[in-house]
Amino acid sequence: MSVAVTIRDVARQAQVSVATVSRALTSPDLVRATTRERVLAVAADLGYQPNLAARGLITGKTGNIGIVVPDLNNPFFTGVLKGVQNQARLASHAVFVADSDEDPAAEEQLVRAMAKQVDGVILCSPGIDEQQVRELADATTLVLLNRRMRGVPAALMNSGSGMRQVIDHLVALGHHRIAFLNGPRTSWSNKERRRGLRIAVQRHDVDLVDMGPFPPRYEGGLQAADLAMAEKVTAIVAYNDIMALGVLARLRDRGVRVPEDVSLTGFDDLMFGALCQPPLTTVAMPVVPAGRLAVDLLLDRLANRDAEVRQDELDTQLIVRATTAPPA
Repeated sequence: MSVAVTIRDVARQAQVSVATVSRALTSPDLVRATTRERVLAVAADLGYQPNLAARGLITGKTGNIGIVVPDLNNPFFTGVLKGVQNQARLASHAVFVADSDEDPAAEEQLVRAMAKQVDGVILCSPGIDEQQVRELADATTLVLLNRRMRGVPAALMNSGSGMRQVIDHLVALGHHRIAFLNGPRTSWSNKERRRGLRIAVQRHDVDLVDMGPFPPRYEGGLQAADLAMAEKVTAIVAYNDIMALGVLARLRDRGVRVPEDVSLTGFDDLMFGALCQPPLTTVAMPVVPAGRLAVDLLLDRLANRDAEVRQDELDTQLIVRATTAPPA
């Protein structure tokens, strides 16, 4: 049975004090480069694994980060979590995950509870108001994902650009009466999509039928499909892919052909969109890269609270599949 290597073993072989080993591992800038390199080489050679609990007592850091998402049933957020987990693991951090179930009150409570157990929190697509977000940013190191707010670091996805690409595509096919099925009115992502929508509609002189809000779920699409068809539109733009799949199912039940009778687009590029029949035209959102970026922003903030606040935006891309075609 092997015996665990201790910090004293590293100190003895590197011929330095235990305190110097601790500083080399937790505050390397405080140790001369030659000494630091010798300590790190010995630690690697011996296979030393720092005691994270003990390090936390010294540094005040837990080695944990948290993320709060609105709905773990939505594959969009599981994609974000994949990016968060991958990047956190590279930085030797554990991730605590919580689901607010689209409840703003629960969202705030979860962040406050997590703040006692983690070094910082990633708040994904928050539904709480700006004042509440600022209060949470005072309570813990906070990074937003898919919400822009002055003074708070954020990992963003360019939904406005994605929506402009959708309208440009539909107009190029010949569509001029288009329905947009809104997601939650309080959602920053919905507002960004509407911003891109307004720009594209004005440029192309499209007859827009603005509908909703609808729940950003499969059931929301089932509810919206009949209402959209009653408006005699030739194309339907859904807030997200899951809603679009509900629309597709309801239209199939009614005998409405997609795309022969009406075109349909989603948003997010979930795996189900590529597998459904017909495969869904949608906008690819960089969910995994956004998760990685959020972790980088959080760790940068933890390392230097006085650094400039970063709000980095990732590009989106239209994916044309089989649910869009020229109008009949």
